[in-house]
Amino acid sequence: MAIDDWKMLLDELDRRSAAAEAMGGSERVQKQASKGRLNARERIAALCDGGSFREIGLLAGGNHPAGHAPVPADGLVAGTARVDGESVVVMAEDFTVQGGSIGHAHAAKRLRLAMLAKEQELPVILMLDGAGERASNALERYPYAPNDLQVFADLKGQVPVVALVLGASAGHGALTGMLADFIVMTENATLFTAGPPLVKAALGVDATPEQLGGARMHATQSGVIHNLVATEEEAFAQARCFLSLLPRHAGAPLPASDEGDTVTRTLADMLEVVPANLNQPYDMRDVIRRLVDGNSFLELQALYGASMITAMARIGGVPVLLVANQPKVQAGAITAQAASKAAHFIRVANAFALPVVFLADNPGVMPGTDSERAGVLKAAAEMYAAQHAITGSKVHVTLRKAFGFGSSVMGMNPMDHQAVTLAFPGVSLGGMPAISGADAAKSSEADKAQLQQAQGAAWVPADNMAYDRVIDPRELRNEVIAALQLSR
Repeated sequence: MAIDDWKMLLDELDRRSAAAEAMGGSERVQKQASKGRLNARERIAALCDGGSFREIGLLAGGNHPAGHAPVPADGLVAGTARVDGESVVVMAEDFTVQGGSIGHAHAAKRLRLAMLAKEQELPVILMLDGAGERASNALERYPYAPNDLQVFADLKGQVPVVALVLGASAGHGALTGMLADFIVMTENATLFTAGPPLVKAALGVDATPEQLGGARMHATQSGVIHNLVATEEEAFAQARCFLSLLPRHAGAPLPASDEGDTVTRTLADMLEVVPANLNQPYDMRDVIRRLVDGNSFLELQALYGASMITAMARIGGVPVLLVANQPKVQAGAITAQAASKAAHFIRVANAFALPVVFLADNPGVMPGTDSERAGVLKAAAEMYAAQHAITGSKVHVTLRKAFGFGSSVMGMNPMDHQAVTLAFPGVSLGGMPAISGADAAKSSEADKAQLQQAQGAAWVPADNMAYDRVIDPRELRNEVIAALQLSR
C-alpha cells in the first residue's frame, strides 16, 4: 500500500514536471524556432557543459493559489550548471510562456537564483527574451520583499555577471541586464525600457521595436550593450571566453593558463607595424595581436568609442584587460564614448584583480564643440578616476605620443601603482603638440623649435623618472610579461 501511495505521488511529479518542461507548448516552441531563435532550454543546453544543468524552480507557476491555469516554470528556466568545468548560475527567460513576462513565482525564482549566486559566490549568466513585469500582477497581492534588482546591484564587483540579449527584452528584465559586467546582443534582438504599445499610449509616438531599441543602434550609438553578434552560438562563445579570463569571484585567483602560446619572444616586425612618424596612422590591433598569446583576444565594445580599444586576452598566460588608443580612428583621440567604455571595463578588471595593460598613442582628449556637448570632460575624469583606483598590476606603455590629459587617463602617472611604466624611444609628450601649442601661444620660431626638440624623444621624461624603462619596440611582449610576473 505504501508503494502504491508513492507511485501516485511520483506519477503526479512526473506529470507536473513534463508540463513545465514543455514550456509554452509545441505551437509556441515552433514559432520561436521559425524566427531562428533557440528556446530557453535549448539555450541552456548549448551554453553549458553537457548534463551539468540542475534546474531550480521547475514547478514554480504550476499551482496558483487562486486556481488559475498553470504557467510552465512561470516563464523562467533557471538553475546551476557548469561552463567549461566551472559552476555558474544560469537564467533564461522563456518567451514561449506569456512572452517571458515576470509573474510572482518568476520573480521569486529570479530572487532565489540571484541570492544563491551571492551566497555561493558563483558567476551569473542571464539570457534575456521577455516582456518585463506581467500585467496581471496588478490584480494580485504582491508581497513587499527584496527583488532581484537589489541583489544584482549587490553582485556588482563580487561575481562576474554576463547578460545575453537574445530576443525582445523590455522593462524589469532589460534593467536587470544593464547591471551586468558584459552585455552581448544578437543582431535580430531588441532592448528597451518599454515596448511600442506603451510608448504609443504614453507619448503618442509610433515606433517599431527596432527603432526603439535595435541591436545595432545600441552597439554604435547608445553604448548600452557591449558586443553585437550575428548568432546565438556566437553569444554563447563570447560569454564562455569572457568568464574564462576572470576569477569566479572577487578575491579568487585568476584562472590558470591553458597550455599554448605563453612563452616570451621578440616581435621582429614591430618596427614596421608602428611608424616612427607621429602623424602616420596604423592599426593598434596589429600591435595587440602580436603582444598577446595566440587566439586569446576578445575585443569588448568595438563598435562604440572606436578611437579606444578595450579587450581581454592572456599575455604570457596571465589574463589581462588591454586599454589602447587606436591611431587609425581620429588619431586615437579620447572621446566621451571611448573614455566611458574604458572606465567601465577598468572598473570590472579592478574588482576582480585583473591586470590592466595601457597602450598609449593619442593626441589628447578630443576638443571641439561636439565633444564638449557629449561630456568629454566628465567621461575623461571618470576614466582617470577608474585607472587611479586600480590596486592590482598596472602596466603602461607609451608607443609614440600622449598629449595633455591623454597621458594621465591612460595611466602614465609616475608612482601610481604601476608595475612598470615603459616608453618606445621616440615618444612625444607635453600639454599639447608643440606646433599647435606654440601657435596658440603665438611663440617665436626659435621657441617652436625648442619645444619640438623637448618633445621629440623619451630621454627627457626618462631623466626625471616619468618612465621606468625606455625599450626597443621589439621587446614589448617580453617587457610586459616580466612586469606581469612581478605580482604573480
